[in-house]
Amino acid sequence: MSDPNTPTKPGPGRVARPLGNHRGWIRWLPGVEMMRGYRGAWLSRDIMAGLALTTMLVPVGVAYAVASGLPGINGLYATIVPLLAYAVFGPSRILVLGPDSSLAAVILAVILPLSGGDPLRAVSLAATMAIVSGLVCILAGVVRLGFITELLSKPIRYGYMNGIAVTVLVSQMPNLLGISVDLDGPVLGLWRIGEAVLGGQVNWTTFGVGAATLATILLLKGSKRVPGVLIAVVGATVIVGALDLAGIAGVAVLGTLPQGLPAFTLPWIGIDDIVPVLVGGFAVALVSFADTSVLSRSYAARTGTYVDPNQEMVGLGAANLAAGFFQGFPISSSSSRTPVAEAAGARTQLTGVVGAVSMALLLVAAPDLLEYLPTTALAAVVIASALGLIEIADLRRIYRIQQWECWLSIVCFAGVAVLGAIPGIGLAIVIAVIEFLWDGWRPHSAILGRVEGVRGYHDITRYPDAALMPGLVLFRWDAPLFFANAELFQDRVLDAVAASPTPVRWLVVAAEPVTSVDVTAADSLSALDDTLRAASIRLCFAELKDPVKDKLRRFGLYERFGDAAFFPTVEQAVDEFAATEESAWITPSC
Repeated sequence: MSDPNTPTKPGPGRVARPLGNHRGWIRWLPGVEMMRGYRGAWLSRDIMAGLALTTMLVPVGVAYAVASGLPGINGLYATIVPLLAYAVFGPSRILVLGPDSSLAAVILAVILPLSGGDPLRAVSLAATMAIVSGLVCILAGVVRLGFITELLSKPIRYGYMNGIAVTVLVSQMPNLLGISVDLDGPVLGLWRIGEAVLGGQVNWTTFGVGAATLATILLLKGSKRVPGVLIAVVGATVIVGALDLAGIAGVAVLGTLPQGLPAFTLPWIGIDDIVPVLVGGFAVALVSFADTSVLSRSYAARTGTYVDPNQEMVGLGAANLAAGFFQGFPISSSSSRTPVAEAAGARTQLTGVVGAVSMALLLVAAPDLLEYLPTTALAAVVIASALGLIEIADLRRIYRIQQWECWLSIVCFAGVAVLGAIPGIGLAIVIAVIEFLWDGWRPHSAILGRVEGVRGYHDITRYPDAALMPGLVLFRWDAPLFFANAELFQDRVLDAVAASPTPVRWLVVAAEPVTSVDVTAADSLSALDDTLRAASIRLCFAELKDPVKDKLRRFGLYERFGDAAFFPTVEQAVDEFAATEESAWITPSC
């Protein structure tokens, strides 16, 4: 049987889409579709990769739960069931989902002030956030909004993730140092950590264990086959347990985990919690899908397969729903665990299923295995992951290319670091919208002329010797026409008329870059036409796209201008003017 994900022949650097479309409900279950073409030769590799993956899933899941302000066991719950859900609904074959450091600061920012230190309440709040995130992702996937994360430019994403990384680093410093402080944000948190260090509150044994764990992880981080996290965490656990550092030196440990599997639970929250949980859930959905879509596309390109971004949203949403209903918290893809699965030889989603089943067996058969796991080692795991979120090198490149985008990234970073994760996300979205509107609000426009020896018509500011035709203005507008730039378009057209060295009889808009027109812009076009007609100037359009013409018909403007005002090319418009007005090209020197 053929492999349903076998790609068509891709061009260089491209990921091919599969031929044809799956019809009916089965298209929403890529995992089921994959099993129809499963090959027996893959089974042993998927099982071995799943077992290797388990060695990393357990300590990382616990670490990110603690970093999110939740009991460690919930990190395992947030790994087991979501992996099973994604295996059914997720389109990527080897993507690994679970708790992630990029979400820890967001989750903590929501549940910490609302839970009042009650772990059960914290779990309910976090589970509800996961449900909200899941519903948002599924809805967005069903209505095919998989493109929305592309609205956040690379510098904005860098700034946001750098801010998240700093927030996570600061939040884990007290656990690494063995101190207890109220952080209240990264900036104030750093100040209070500094006071605690200067005040002699550091537990140096705790810090020694944590620092050694962190150093081991970072030293082994470059190896895909040596499980650095597992070695570091197991080593720290063995040392703390063997030397009884919890009792002698006061090193905090995880303790015994509850025995048994996660149960289906409906989380309940108070009315006052609804708004912050909704905002947090939406923010988590945006961040988690941005991370997941980038990672998914990267591995799809490496394997030559196509991953539908809308189905990726559905898969991520289903995994978050599963986490929310089974005592977990919001999850995302993992850029650290997915390479482990790949290096271990994972071929399909079955790898994640094996990992989930192995973790479930651990909870049933050996819940005391992590009893002496020090929280400082968990902090080291999270810190190592947060360091991986920081992007500096590419920001230097962006600074050399376009400085204002680098400063934009720094503003987003400062927003997250100073205001916190949730307001920082809001700031990043606002900046992204402003950036998008700015490009369309003040677009480039040009008066065109004919250049000797160069085909087409070109900006006369770039070619001062370009020839002009008396009585004709060729005006190009390099953006859609919409409410934010409609008045500017009108002003620039009239400026072009005023700048003409000869009386103007025709103004032709080279409209190939105009991809859309809204009502405000249509009204502005109508007012512009009235102004030009009063000056005996005919307004025409060349190379206007048919969908835009259809909009002009709906607005009643097409009939106003008439068929004769629309030309398929600028050349034909020029020829028509030259024949009608008996004009010819002249150079500026003439």
